[in-house]
Amino acid sequence: MNISGKTKIYGIIGNPVEHSLSPLFQSWFLDKSGLDATYVPFCVQESDVESAVRGLWALNVQGFNVTVPHKESVLSYVDPDESATLIGAVNTVLRGEAGWQATNTDWIGFSAALEALEADIQSAAVLLFGAGGTARAVIYALSKMNISTLYICNRTQKRAEMLAAHTRDNYSHISCELIEWDNTNVEAVSLKAGVVINATSIGLKDGDTFPFTLPGKGVAVDAVYRPDGDTPFCQAARRSGRESVDGLPMLIAQGAASFSQWHNSVRPNRLEALRWTEALIGRTPMNLPGWEKQL
Repeated sequence: MNISGKTKIYGIIGNPVEHSLSPLFQSWFLDKSGLDATYVPFCVQESDVESAVRGLWALNVQGFNVTVPHKESVLSYVDPDESATLIGAVNTVLRGEAGWQATNTDWIGFSAALEALEADIQSAAVLLFGAGGTARAVIYALSKMNISTLYICNRTQKRAEMLAAHTRDNYSHISCELIEWDNTNVEAVSLKAGVVINATSIGLKDGDTFPFTLPGKGVAVDAVYRPDGDTPFCQAARRSGRESVDGLPMLIAQGAASFSQWHNSVRPNRLEALRWTEALIGRTPMNLPGWEKQL
């Protein structure tokens, strides 16, 4: 592309950002849309978040994504909407008239992953592993889908209790129960859960293993992304016969939602972007019937 004085700047802040896929598919979105803009990664240390956010404003950057470990700390320097406030984290920031406006599109990405698998979410019990920021985004999405029964399982019981309290306080229509972190309890609940979700960090490190079997019928969604798509959670789900996806469709869909926020509701084609990204990183195309039907 040709950079000029009219080119608008967007980007992503985080640490690390060297391996982020966002600059790749966001640039693909821009190329397909024909917009005069570019998207660049900014490595920001945790101690420099405030100065970075103020600096991006001073440099007339039009918007940016936020990734780990800054999703929560950025909240102090933006005007968050309902999703960012309830989730307690920001991943998308847009330049407003008087300051930065912020939202969280991670929940949209997760919803899109369930949509891609054609999950029967409203009639299914949901088993969720994890109790951090990703789990809060997942629960926000599930609340929008009007689920009725949620089981939370986390290694640290206190964090699980805090997430359950958050859920009961903010989403009264969801019946929320805690499950102990052991295979007997997990197996019993998995048998009646039509949707199982990993929102833990298991799978981010080489050599990680998922400690549970996941018997039962239905689908599995992992928020963790790996280049080959073969996360420990997805392996466990496939062994039980569940359809599963790792975090790549969620990543693409949340990025497409961010793009729409910045560019007046221009809607990138998520499936085309996913196929392009899969080819780029050498992955076998995923089976996503829900997205296929939208073409």
